[in-house]
Amino acid sequence: MYRRRDGQMTVEDFILPFSGELRQDNRWVKLAGIVPWEAFEEKYASLFGEVGNPAKPARMALGALLIQAKLKTTDEETVLQISENVYLQYFIGQKEYQTKPPFDPSMMVFFRKRITTSMLEWINEEIRKKQDSLSSETPQAPPGGGAGSTNADVDTSAANRGQLILDATCAPQDIRYPTDIQLLNEARELLEGMIDQLWEQANAGGKKPRTYRKMARWDFLRFIKRRKPSKQKIRSAIRAQLGYVRRDLQIVDQLLMELGIDSLTDAQVEKLITIHRLYDQQQQMYATKTHHAADRIVSISQPYVRPIVRGKAGQETEFGAKILVSMVNGHATIERLSWDNFNESVDLKESIEAYRVRYGFYPAVVLADKLFRNRANLAFCKKHGIRLSGLPLGRPKISDAPIVKRTELDDNARRNAIEGKFGQGKRRYGLARIMTKLKHTSEVSIHMQFLVMNLEHCLRALFSFFTEGSVLGGILQFPTSHIACFFFS
Repeated sequence: MYRRRDGQMTVEDFILPFSGELRQDNRWVKLAGIVPWEAFEEKYASLFGEVGNPAKPARMALGALLIQAKLKTTDEETVLQISENVYLQYFIGQKEYQTKPPFDPSMMVFFRKRITTSMLEWINEEIRKKQDSLSSETPQAPPGGGAGSTNADVDTSAANRGQLILDATCAPQDIRYPTDIQLLNEARELLEGMIDQLWEQANAGGKKPRTYRKMARWDFLRFIKRRKPSKQKIRSAIRAQLGYVRRDLQIVDQLLMELGIDSLTDAQVEKLITIHRLYDQQQQMYATKTHHAADRIVSISQPYVRPIVRGKAGQETEFGAKILVSMVNGHATIERLSWDNFNESVDLKESIEAYRVRYGFYPAVVLADKLFRNRANLAFCKKHGIRLSGLPLGRPKISDAPIVKRTELDDNARRNAIEGKFGQGKRRYGLARIMTKLKHTSEVSIHMQFLVMNLEHCLRALFSFFTEGSVLGGILQFPTSHIACFFFS
């Protein structure tokens, strides 16, 4: 019975439900039993020395990032969720419930910096091994081969088994859609701020160099207010902004020659270098009347981002990392991640060899789109007895046409699984918009999305394994508390 004061329930009246034990069927308790915390702790501890303040435990760092990826929250919201939820505190390794936040939200940035993509790939591989041991669909490796073996250990006489699905997608970064005018205007504003700072440090008594900032701002605003500017207007606006940026760059370089490069912060120096590259690219494209440049910069704050031309309906170009993903029995693995556009068909051989290293034999079928069906890949698959999906080269025989058509439809239906995985990552998780700002942390965030999806898939495979069997007509029941012992004993 709740006590009330003046008809209002107070905080003291609320009955805390933490006197008993945590429910073992909670989703966070189940997921905590799958992640190999202790083995990851050894890899994480090797990053730190013996001096300095003690670092946060590896389970807290990895657990917080997994929570953020699963709930699709910001750094601040993630810490709030953990401080308010007893099951999340158990997931990150705390021994008891506490109302005080376990760490400051700024620590999330350090977690992403310290955890490397190779660590996440290792965790993903460990989860895949245990998932394959539960699944009857994925072929098991013969003695002498299997996951983690080297090429010398692989049994080359083993028959091909299993199917490998390959496809590529883009993980867009959270940046403004880039236009030449906006990039040049942003560069001009950053340079004007540097000029003000350097001139104040110089303590010069003369007249401050003219930057024409009011005129440049007016020219920019007058252009962007046009609904459909002509090509001539666009070129005229770009020419004007290039002149303003060129003048500002000359002033900044002259002041740095007097004061030294140490007058700017490291972040400002990086942006100044990026602006120099941006100006050279824009000047070259303006002179040649083209819209293409090598390693074209589309964001000053994230200069590593490149335009990825995908040719998709409604979104022909995306701005982010391109990733090649392989999937076996619902488990997705990132085979290649690059910020530059690449032809994914050239990675078919490496992906097949990686499958061979994991399982000890080649796949029987590789399901991929027609881009992968070039002569080099077809010859490689034929040499190793692998069937590559898609129509064969040349005109098929009339008698074989129904079989070929039916096989193609069946392959396309099975290949939809990886498209569904991409859709799950972009709709349910944060793969559709990577919010981190640094190159390394963005790569960690992308790997984290697939790790969370694989954990969810592994959890479903685990409980279907324990509940689909029957003993004397009854359903098998397996205690949740034994999950960790079964997985990583």
